[in-house]
Amino acid sequence: MNRTLSALLLVLTLLANQARASEKDEMMGFIVDYTVSHIGHAFYNSFTERLRATSRLDFNLVVRERPDARWGSLVTVEFQQRLIYRRFLPPNTVELKDVAYEAADLVRAEIVQRKLQSLLQDTTDLERDEL
Repeated sequence: MNRTLSALLLVLTLLANQARASEKDEMMGFIVDYTVSHIGHAFYNSFTERLRATSRLDFNLVVRERPDARWGSLVTVEFQQRLIYRRFLPPNTVELKDVAYEAADLVRAEIVQRKLQSLLQDTTDLERDEL
């Protein structure tokens, strides 16, 4: 009886460790570039420069751009497949670095806020992916 209980306990411990390891094994720190224009690339470079300098990058982001000849470029940033930043960049943007730095600071603050909300979320009945 003790051997069976010990074996069961060992199996449960191994399964729990494997589940924790698979969550931690996800690669983090990627900022995917889906920009197509010169303005979009300049925004992306300044944006990533600021994020790498000010945060640990324990998350992944996607930066997208939809250029328009008349209105400029619509730049969006997604975190966990959800839009967290959106802004039009006019075609003649002179202070692009300042705009990108401001965007990086806003995105970092939003990510911290979302992580805090997910930690404080009541999930007694449902798992996080079922909400």
